Amino acid sequence: MNRYPIWKYAIILIALLVGGLYALPNVFGEAPAVQVSVAKASLRLDAQTLSRVEEALKTAGIPTEGVSLEGNSIKARFANTDSQLKAKDAIQKALNADATDPAYVVALNLLSRSPAWLTALHASPMYLGLDLRGGVHFMLQVDMQAALSKRAESLAGDIRTVLREKNVRHSGITRNGQTIEVRFRDTQTMDAANRVVQDQFAELTTVESPDGAEFKLVASIKPVSAKSIQDQALKQNITTLHNRINELGVAEPVIQQQGQDRIVVQLPGVQDTAKAKDILGRTATLEIRMVDDSSEARAAETGAAPVPFGAERFLERSGQPVIVKKQVILTGDNLTDAQPGFDNQTQEAAVHLTLDAKGARIFRDVTRESIGKRMAILLFEKGKGEVVTAPVIRSEIGGGRVQISGRMTTVEAADTALLLRAGSLAAPMEIIEERTIGPSLGAENIAKGFNSVTWGFVAVSIFMCVYYMLFGMISSISLAFNLLLLVAVLSMLQATLTLPGMAAMALVLGMAIDANVLINERVREELRNGSSPQAAIHAGYDRAWATIIDSNVTTLIAGLALLAFGSGPVRGFAVVHCLGILTSMFSGVFFSRGVVNLWYGRQKKLKSVSIGTVWRPDSGNQVTTG
Repeated sequence: MNRYPIWKYAIILIALLVGGLYALPNVFGEAPAVQVSVAKASLRLDAQTLSRVEEALKTAGIPTEGVSLEGNSIKARFANTDSQLKAKDAIQKALNADATDPAYVVALNLLSRSPAWLTALHASPMYLGLDLRGGVHFMLQVDMQAALSKRAESLAGDIRTVLREKNVRHSGITRNGQTIEVRFRDTQTMDAANRVVQDQFAELTTVESPDGAEFKLVASIKPVSAKSIQDQALKQNITTLHNRINELGVAEPVIQQQGQDRIVVQLPGVQDTAKAKDILGRTATLEIRMVDDSSEARAAETGAAPVPFGAERFLERSGQPVIVKKQVILTGDNLTDAQPGFDNQTQEAAVHLTLDAKGARIFRDVTRESIGKRMAILLFEKGKGEVVTAPVIRSEIGGGRVQISGRMTTVEAADTALLLRAGSLAAPMEIIEERTIGPSLGAENIAKGFNSVTWGFVAVSIFMCVYYMLFGMISSISLAFNLLLLVAVLSMLQATLTLPGMAAMALVLGMAIDANVLINERVREELRNGSSPQAAIHAGYDRAWATIIDSNVTTLIAGLALLAFGSGPVRGFAVVHCLGILTSMFSGVFFSRGVVNLWYGRQKKLKSVSIGTVWRPDSGNQVTTG
């Protein structure tokens, strides 16, 4: 009646072993560390850079717990924060000779102390949120007006191209803020252009008006389209920041929208706000422009004359100046993919770009009309532009595939492709709020949260043991098993634990024991009704199951609502809350019954069970069992 088959005990044993294994990394804690990553696309981290870091630490006499090259960063671990701070300064001086133009990002971080054999089993500790681990917090304001102006600039170029294709002559196209002005010499041509704009550009609204001796068509972005452009700019900035920070190896960043035009960025473990700003600013933008081949431009390349109006001066990687026109033909917005590779003809390292349908059409038209001219492909990083290549257009290029090659190594090609895949910011951003939470405050929060969970567990266990005796002890064991499972599941999912999450963990303890209270009281009720101990145990677990399911499902629905509609701390609470409900149902019923069956199930002539005082309501007397 009260015996588990072997396979059920096997499930319990496997759950216990797996839970213990994946919860174990959380015991080792974290070590203060310094993380080094590249600040320029033309650099890379290799064994030579690793040797420079080790030599710098050795020269400064700073002991380490290990220095290693992991992915896209070099990580050095230390015994305490004092060594960490000294090491940061030493590495900074060794790697960045020019402080105004650093080649490497040297940032403070916290890394797990888990042994290698646990890491090999992919057993990692839970990520800790900003309030527990420390780190930096930024509030970024997105310049939505700049996003609209950028879109208006793009539309102005598109209108110029379409009117040329339709053979509609105009006197000039200019952008005035977020409006586009097209001038004509007669109303008939203006009306024809107006029809073309309304037919080709649904997001624009137009107004015709006289302008001295000429006529002017003013196109502006519709309010609905403006709202869509702003929303898209915000989403693109969030995606770009996520890609960039993930590539730099910052563990579990929080990047989310707040309000209509703000983004919150939290980088747990990073303690240097200056370097965190540097990380946020590391985005690359691709632009394709035509090279100015006029005599004035050639003179400007040598410095003998000023840069012509409507052009800019940039340097190639070889240091050779190039004068390019300000008009942008294509941007990174038209890029769908970027992969490193090789030039089929010269076998040089190259980056292969794939354009979207609009970009492919524009590129085909431009190359068809500019055969024999030079086209410059520029890469902007940290606000500085560099001409990657400026080839001569030999023939029309269709199909949406473009190649960047010339004077780059395979490493540079891979890094350039990586930066281009990460995308560009759709609109500039400004940091309007920043704060740093130190690791000491995070450690204090961890200690307080740990104490709350520990004392909550002890208090509940004492009550259960006093009130339910042996069954109370079994309930306490199942509660500990539940806590172990919850920590293991959070670690396996690599969830982020925050202070609200620790509050949810303490709450789960009280909720998890509720299932055992229902079972124990049901067993007591069966004993009061005269059932044998074995029958009472069997009926207690079976009849309490429906009530346990009902109570947990209703609570889970509330938790899922918090998870779906909440954000930030509320969402962190909901994750632990929902997982805790699921683990408590397994431990409170399946595990505890397995322990009870193991203790009492093989006793055929069981006369009593240790479940505390059983009241007899019919006689008013009490019977103490066990």
